[in-house]
Amino acid sequence: MNTGHTETTRIEKDLLGAKGVPINSYYGIHTLRALENFKISTHTVGEQSLFIRALAQVKKASAQTNLQFDKISNEISQAIQAACDQLIENPEQWKDAFPSDVFQGGAGTSINMNANEVIANIALESLGYAKGRYDIIHPNDDVNKSQSTNDVYPTALRLATYYSLDVLFEKINHLIHSLIIKSTEFNFVLKMGRTQLQDAVPMTLGQEFHAFATLLKEDVRLIQRTRELLLEINLGATAIGTGVNTPHGYAAQVSESLKLITGLDLIGAEDYVEATSDCGVFIILSSTLKRLAVKLSKICNDLRLLSSGPRTGLWEIRLPELQAGSSIMPAKVNPVIPEVVNQIAFKVIGNDLTITFAAEAGQLQLNVMEPVIAVSLNESIELLINGIQTLDEKCIQGIVANEKTCFDAVMRSVGIITLLDPILGHSKCDEIGKQCIAENKTIQEVVLEQGLLTQAQLDEIFSFENMISEISVQSNDAIGKAG
Repeated sequence: MNTGHTETTRIEKDLLGAKGVPINSYYGIHTLRALENFKISTHTVGEQSLFIRALAQVKKASAQTNLQFDKISNEISQAIQAACDQLIENPEQWKDAFPSDVFQGGAGTSINMNANEVIANIALESLGYAKGRYDIIHPNDDVNKSQSTNDVYPTALRLATYYSLDVLFEKINHLIHSLIIKSTEFNFVLKMGRTQLQDAVPMTLGQEFHAFATLLKEDVRLIQRTRELLLEINLGATAIGTGVNTPHGYAAQVSESLKLITGLDLIGAEDYVEATSDCGVFIILSSTLKRLAVKLSKICNDLRLLSSGPRTGLWEIRLPELQAGSSIMPAKVNPVIPEVVNQIAFKVIGNDLTITFAAEAGQLQLNVMEPVIAVSLNESIELLINGIQTLDEKCIQGIVANEKTCFDAVMRSVGIITLLDPILGHSKCDEIGKQCIAENKTIQEVVLEQGLLTQAQLDEIFSFENMISEISVQSNDAIGKAG
């Protein structure tokens, strides 16, 4: 049998036979087979540093607990823990040791074995042995002791997802802060509110931007609450949730060890059989990310409408000019940042559907579709992080109000007839509004022509205070809270 052995390889064996593994690689034969089998995307497990860190934390907790139950020796346990620490402290350094594709069958077995092999070989080197000396420290018998892919992978996925949301919260809170600053800056810019894209009643541009901030604050709170569900783990469940091949009390102890390693308030699942097959938490979390994406897309749609023009649109605001907008039309500048964030939102919405289907596809005691859940969740979070930062820094912070355009639109709008409704009655206001549209006149002009009110009365009714209603925006207080 040709094993592919050369002077630059070492021979490793598995269920299917022997193969030559690159002699200096920290991964082994299981990872090599994954490389051969899963040539799906251009993304590797090693690019997911938070996930590598989480895997190492799980393996370290397991090594500690196995020592406590005398399942491995102190020397092996300490070597495994030290190897895990290297991955935890600097996962980016070990990127090349995790080369397999993020898309793979086997419910994450290849990823788990990749971690087992890397940790075993780092530990072997620390003890002075060559890579591949699995008679000393074995990927399955030692590093994976009392574990299964089916409890290791989902636990690591929960941890990595939990960590990644910290960055998302940082970016979204900064965007909220920028929106509130803008709401203060625009607090006295009178403009027309619209419903069904038709003139409604007056408001301020500050109120509009403050509403954007409030939209996002609601999502931060929702995602924060949902994130806490990730802290319920099934580590210790092993293959299907029965804890096969673990000593009595192992699940509780390994959860406690992982809790101390991560500093997170982790708890063991209520029912380990249920937890091993169910992916419901990822459906809930993904739906909150989808909701955030929808909100961001709504804001970007509004920004595109408000900045439309410059001569034939609303032109109430000016977005930062970042690049030429056309290869054929001179002087054209497009709202490229809101456009790209719209597209990000569409992708997050699509990822949510993928996660829903993957969670539904769980059969009997295991859901084998967790890798695509991991890929989709990670992509959604990463896209939202980058999109929010881009929207904040390259768009929101540089927006300028076209105050005169906003004010002139209010004063020529038919919508301000609503302020006369309590005085003249709804039917009369209907007549006035209809005449204004037919004759292209302002509300003030028609009212004065008909002698219904004086100029002084109109000035008082259409004063700034009356136009924006009694509901004020406490922008300064809000800035402190957002910061």
